[in-house]
Amino acid sequence: MRASDDPLRLAEATAGPASGTATLPAASAPILASAGRIAFRLAVIAAYALIFAPVVLVVITSFFADEIVSFPPSGLTFQWYVNAWSKREFARGFETSLKVALAATIIGVPLGTAAALALVRSSLPGKPAINSLLLGPLAMPGVVAGAALYMFYLKLENALDHDVNATIVGLVAAHVLLTIPWTVRLATASLQGLDRAPEEAAANLGASPFVVFTRITLPMLRPGIVAASIFSFIASFENLEITLLLVGPGLTTLPVAMLNYLEFRMDPTLAAVATVQIVLIGALMLITDRFVKLSRVL
Repeated sequence: MRASDDPLRLAEATAGPASGTATLPAASAPILASAGRIAFRLAVIAAYALIFAPVVLVVITSFFADEIVSFPPSGLTFQWYVNAWSKREFARGFETSLKVALAATIIGVPLGTAAALALVRSSLPGKPAINSLLLGPLAMPGVVAGAALYMFYLKLENALDHDVNATIVGLVAAHVLLTIPWTVRLATASLQGLDRAPEEAAANLGASPFVVFTRITLPMLRPGIVAASIFSFIASFENLEITLLLVGPGLTTLPVAMLNYLEFRMDPTLAAVATVQIVLIGALMLITDRFVKLSRVL
């Protein structure tokens, strides 16, 4: 009997090439998956390199011995750190930035936490609109916000016959507008992830709403509040766009002092000041993450 006359042999002959073809994608699947993982890791490494390259360059430049930055440098030195320490405008700017950032954080974080509680736990009408309004400063360009606040302060000065612009009170009030959105965003994320069972259990056992809030809700919110405080402080301390139009003689923050220095000199002193800021903020973030685990909130 010929092979073409046997149905079984005909089926095997037909299925043979088809099954061989079907095993080819199965064999190449691990190779494609491995290539995909490698490509993803390379993309992540490239993204991190793009983010950290300017920071690394600033730190390296702060040790160059040449006043005009060139590569390779003629030598390495710490003289620019000594020069930055000797400039009184940097010390005064650092002191002002520290005071303003602390005050804005102390005022803005409780207000933002209360707003987040109202948005998540209450039945307020129009909560999406209120949430968008509170988060608006994060989306608004800083120069636009600074110009708007400057014109508002001028009108307020005319109405009150009292200085508002270029005062510590006006500067703190402007920076509170930076701290509230960060607090609302992080506190809202923390509240939405909270398990309400402990609060309900405490209420069922007779605890008052105040006791439930202070003894149950607030401790569970601690990571979000701490993260909001850190990010609010950093956003206020490093702000330049809004602050630039609201400072005056005798009231200059550190970023504004650095910009003023850049108008007349272009040596690595600014890189030294920026390196100190990077180290301080990085240490603050690491210490905070050690106690509250920022990765759980962000």
